[in-house]
Amino acid sequence: MFNSNWTPSRQPILVLLMGMLFSFSAAADEPFIIGVGTHLLNKSSSLTNLMKLVADAGITSVRDDAYWSTAEPRRGQLHIDSAWTRYLNEATAHRLSPLMILGYGNPFYDDNAKPRTAQIRSAFANYTKFVSHRLGDSVGFYEIWNEWDAESPGDAAMSNDYSALVTETAQQIRSENKHVKILVGAITSKGIDLGFANRLIEADVLSKVDGLSLHPSVYCRNVERHTPERWIAWLRDVDASLRSIANKPVPLYLTEMGWPSNAGNCGVDEKTQAAYLARSFFLGRTLPDIKGMWWYDLVNEGTDQNEIKQNFGLLRQNLEPKPAYHTLKAISPTLRDFHYEAEKSRETDDNYLLRFSNGAEQILVAWSTAEDQTTHVEASSIQQGNVQLIDTGEPEKGQFDSGTPWKCNDNRCSAEVEITEFPKIISLGTRPPLFAQ
Repeated sequence: MFNSNWTPSRQPILVLLMGMLFSFSAAADEPFIIGVGTHLLNKSSSLTNLMKLVADAGITSVRDDAYWSTAEPRRGQLHIDSAWTRYLNEATAHRLSPLMILGYGNPFYDDNAKPRTAQIRSAFANYTKFVSHRLGDSVGFYEIWNEWDAESPGDAAMSNDYSALVTETAQQIRSENKHVKILVGAITSKGIDLGFANRLIEADVLSKVDGLSLHPSVYCRNVERHTPERWIAWLRDVDASLRSIANKPVPLYLTEMGWPSNAGNCGVDEKTQAAYLARSFFLGRTLPDIKGMWWYDLVNEGTDQNEIKQNFGLLRQNLEPKPAYHTLKAISPTLRDFHYEAEKSRETDDNYLLRFSNGAEQILVAWSTAEDQTTHVEASSIQQGNVQLIDTGEPEKGQFDSGTPWKCNDNRCSAEVEITEFPKIISLGTRPPLFAQ
């Protein structure tokens, strides 16, 4: 009950309490997930070196296919393949949370048909129940099927059948593991545009699971739409639409996202791939409903520089890191540990100046989509010496002295910093204490 004798002198107490509440709330938020697709679960080779490379890059989750046909190699006889056990053990050893895709057909059930009939759905649900029981707490996420919408994204019957599958399958997973997160959808860009995600929400699938997974790739869209900045503008519209249909926030998990570094159609060079990776991850952090993003893919699938599917990796086929790997390693601490501050950020047609904080520590992530140019930066407190920053175009340098001096007067410090297509993570110092003048 409020005291009618409230006086202005008590306002700082309220400010302090509100600040503490905000801090506790921020601390309770789950960290943003930095993931990668691996295509390693079903291979028998040693994974130690690869998993170490994944962990060293600051990645926190690995995504792979737990094929139904592998778990049920004979009708009615279910087992866990030894390669799966090795993969999960390595992931655990490197503190990585696996996302397992439950999906694809089985030759014993209508010749690998999708589980659209009651009989095949029941068999599929039995497989998911077995897998979730046997794998237990070694798995952090299950994703029900992969790109179900791909063959007919505008077909309402396809989304209805998928909703029925989710209802039956999610119940089986929950009966075996109450703590694992269940994701549904894995919806392609075309499916997003043609309403597949909308229809799932209208069917109330979100009441049964933890989030909607999207594959919002734009690498083959026209020039005006395939950049990270156009990508996030589209996703913001998608998010607003989904929120409106659900009448509440919709947790989004981008379980496949990337740009191929092939020389042919739809590709970019390796340097641009690295710049797009950094920009898309940072832009993803500006949309609160996005809970994580899994880069597609870890390793190039081949050596043909003209083939799209062979050039998505963070690593070349010989496991040599591409620029995108080093860039992700440089930005992962910021993605994981810092919170986006929308009210202090600014976006224009060409310049993106995004503010993040970690407690009192303040940073600015800045880049330009046009020509290299200079931007005005203001520090959070009095600074001495030169601006300290990380240049994601030169990630191997780590944080370094830019040589650009802070200029201070009237208790304010500012600097003119050159920005390029590669985001720069600029240290702004620490926010002043609550009651500082």
